[in-house]
Amino acid sequence: MRLFLLCLIFVQFAHAGVLSQWRGLQRNGHYSDNFLLQTWPEGGPEKLWHVDNLGKGFTSAAVTSDRIYITGVFGDEGWLFAFNHDGKLLFRKSYGPEWTRNYAGTRSTPVVVDDLIYLESGQGVVYCLRALDGSQVWAVDLLKKFHSRNIDWGMTEQLLVDGDRIYCTPGGPRVGMVALDRLTGKTIWTSPGNGELSSYCSPILVNHNGIRMLITMLQKSVIGVNAETGELLWRRSFPAPYDIHANMPIYHDGGVYVQAGEGGIGMVLKIAADGKSVAVLWENDNMDTLTGHAVLIDGFIYGAGYPRKGFQALDWNTGVSQFEARDFTRSNVIVAAGRIYVYTEKGVVGLVKPNPKKFELLSSFRIREGSGPHWAHVVIHDGRMYIRHGDVLMVYDIREK
Repeated sequence: MRLFLLCLIFVQFAHAGVLSQWRGLQRNGHYSDNFLLQTWPEGGPEKLWHVDNLGKGFTSAAVTSDRIYITGVFGDEGWLFAFNHDGKLLFRKSYGPEWTRNYAGTRSTPVVVDDLIYLESGQGVVYCLRALDGSQVWAVDLLKKFHSRNIDWGMTEQLLVDGDRIYCTPGGPRVGMVALDRLTGKTIWTSPGNGELSSYCSPILVNHNGIRMLITMLQKSVIGVNAETGELLWRRSFPAPYDIHANMPIYHDGGVYVQAGEGGIGMVLKIAADGKSVAVLWENDNMDTLTGHAVLIDGFIYGAGYPRKGFQALDWNTGVSQFEARDFTRSNVIVAAGRIYVYTEKGVVGLVKPNPKKFELLSSFRIREGSGPHWAHVVIHDGRMYIRHGDVLMVYDIREK
């Protein structure tokens, strides 16, 4: 029996193949690490090491059992770096032209699947690279191939890989989303476009009553797409200030939470049982996160507003929040081992106890290395916390002693 269970676990892992993913393996900000510090020493947890000269970028680290991958821009080229877990550089490889206009730097955190790496440049090119040395397997220019155009701040999608497919959102008059074969880059299907461009959003894949459904946002709407065929299942108008929909949707209990930052609104849409329509459960302007995303814990949505609204916890069923911590506005959030990790644009990293009734800050410290906006999201892997600021990556020991 034990051998059977071990074989089953191996088969499931081998089939999944994803070794590192944006905001955790489930793409929801939840990391599975246990036995982590529940409070930090004064001044923060022990810093094990750091590396600098990574170039311009806002991407997080992609961490596997033996390597750390991260990207940066030098001149007009994007570069992929690989380090071992002691911070030793294994290779540094250019992959192609990158975003050099508004807030120059890399935008797409690498996704590691088996022995391959996938990322999307700010120029809208999807790359498949070998994890061993960064050499190119294939590349697809989404904007050119699917007759779309770039957006104001550069394509910022975090690629979704599932099985043999990669799901992308070129947007434009001809297609909304596309599915590519992850081994060849060939098109599997396209979903119809309506003229809306991509809008910085990264899709999620859910199982809704047996329907494998992709959910993402374009410039002015939320859409649900059949992951098997590309059929557009539903669309709901959802304009955002400056056409920025940078937060990933959150799926729960047959509904989906979406929010628009910088003065926009948030809402929960209830998806019909057949997956072909949605209805608004609630909407309000309590929390307007721009790029920080949110996490769902025990029926409450924790996140921070932008530019002035603070950290809050919204009731999934009503949208009501019982507190607001304004010192932690403009921040990104993840969760692990029963604690929320909050990283503000001012460079403060906070450890927060989830409590829908009040804000409980347990520990905090300030990031003093690197330069530019504090936008890269925190990553946790095997008892370590990875924080990128500008051209510096810092690694902290957060294991329970």
